[in-house]
Amino acid sequence: MCGGESGPAGGADGLAAAVVFVVGGDVADAGSGEGAPRGHAIVEQVIADLKNGPLAHLPSGQFWANSAWLVCASIAFNLTRAAGTLASTFHARVTTGTIRTQLINVPARLARSARRLTLHLPHDWPWQHAWQQLLATSVHGSPLTA
Repeated sequence: MCGGESGPAGGADGLAAAVVFVVGGDVADAGSGEGAPRGHAIVEQVIADLKNGPLAHLPSGQFWANSAWLVCASIAFNLTRAAGTLASTFHARVTTGTIRTQLINVPARLARSARRLTLHLPHDWPWQHAWQQLLATSVHGSPLTA
């Protein structure tokens, strides 16, 4: 391959261009011209979010290693977005980095007493309600009542 072409070991740009993301929502037909730019912007935001996260650390120049990394990154991205959507309407619209910072990397303490594990969340933690909403929705299947 020539130096300007992006092959299997082309890095993050080559792999991101080959990935097709399915974005939910209604997209207007091509004749109206209104839905296509919005759908394109959403896909660009998803690719930028992945490039700022796991795609920034592609492990090697080997195609199969990068392919496996991309699959794992896509799964983690989708699970993180789903968790943000279940947590709150605010977290449904933020980037995955914000969801990781506020809901996944929890400054909590795990304690064991009488064969039970207890998770002690910090006092006056600003995202406590969103985290408890995520827990209640994912474990019990129904959201908390306000």
